[in-house]
Amino acid sequence: MNKIKLIINNDLKKKERERFFIKKELKCILNLYAKMVSNGSWRDYAFSTGSREVSFDVYQRTSEKPVLRITKNLKPVYLNEKYFIKDKDGKIIKKSENLDYLITKTSWNKLRLIK
Repeated sequence: MNKIKLIINNDLKKKERERFFIKKELKCILNLYAKMVSNGSWRDYAFSTGSREVSFDVYQRTSEKPVLRITKNLKPVYLNEKYFIKDKDGKIIKKSENLDYLITKTSWNKLRLIK
């Protein structure tokens, strides 16, 4: 009984949860993915994680580099740098603090995937 500890407001679990997309973010991204696959624009996807960011990578073909990345910045410097859309060279196309806003306000049909 002497080894029982009470831990209140454990911030470690909150940080562990933030190391990936939460359910609401993932639902928004996968809804977009389903729409673009049925459209014939996107073929495959993958997730990549790092210490600073988590990204949803979109592929035209599975053997190539990702053509687009929807990225969640885990350590943003500014508020509007929470979510990015990057092209295959890593250049930021759009950025926002709200993922729903970023996905709905981006005109995906105008973004041409370069072959």
